Amino acid sequence: MPPIRIAAALIDDGQGRMLLVRKAGTSAYMQAGGKIEPGETPLEALRRELAEEIGLVPAAEPAWLGRFEAPAANEPGRIVEAEIFHLTAAHRPVIAAEIAEARWVEIGQADALLLAPMTRTHVLPIALAISKAAGSAPR
Repeated sequence: MPPIRIAAALIDDGQGRMLLVRKAGTSAYMQAGGKIEPGETPLEALRRELAEEIGLVPAAEPAWLGRFEAPAANEPGRIVEAEIFHLTAAHRPVIAAEIAEARWVEIGQADALLLAPMTRTHVLPIALAISKAAGSAPR
């Protein structure tokens, strides 16, 4: 079975917090984003998903962090292949679509939550490094 291709965003507020979402019917937190539709670029998919899920239209171009793979959080036996982008925005999420919850979390405390494998394995270490480099040490 082919991997599930998604685009997702590591969104931080520049103050040591990252935005995590939880989809309806699930318990794991992850980045906002979603499946890349046929004919869409990863960046186009990201922009569409951020607007649909949390009402965010990034003012600046999100920075591409890379392509990562991890077990899917909500589809047992499947692999997610994610194009991960980064942006800094002090955005108040307006949840919609399949999102049940969106919350700002101290980056240094995020590992206490039930996180999707992609978030725990790839995104959280990047968030910690970005926060440290920016001087907004995780609390």
